[in-house]
Amino acid sequence: QVQLVESGGGLVQAGGSLKLSCTASGKIFSINTMDWYRAPRNQRDVRQRELVAAMHSGGTTNYADSVKGRFTISRDNSKNTVYLQMNSLKPEDTADYYCNAEIVLAEDGSTWYGWGQGTQVTVSS
Repeated sequence: QVQLVESGGGLVQAGGSLKLSCTASGKIFSINTMDWYRAPRNQRDVRQRELVAAMHSGGTTNYADSVKGRFTISRDNSKNTVYLQMNSLKPEDTADYYCNAEIVLAEDGSTWYGWGQGTQVTVSS
């Protein structure tokens, strides 16, 4: 029905920047929320994922305390894409980053809730 695909991860030195993207595709009527989470490398338990940044349909945002002032979430509704601009990266930002979305489906108006496959971010000291 819906697929979330992340991109933009990679290896960067401390103090550097990366920009992550997550694009939703499928039979989408509207997107309620698109958020970014992260988890320790190769941690598959969804319950271990930490909310990094969230953007709601009204445009309000919230961030984890650890990334405030360094990360910025934004969204392009025309492309069904959410971005995470990450500046002043620190080694402790090293993680797998996941996109999460709550989407209203076009075919029946039901709500789909799911995750992307994740993208790895490694920050070297």
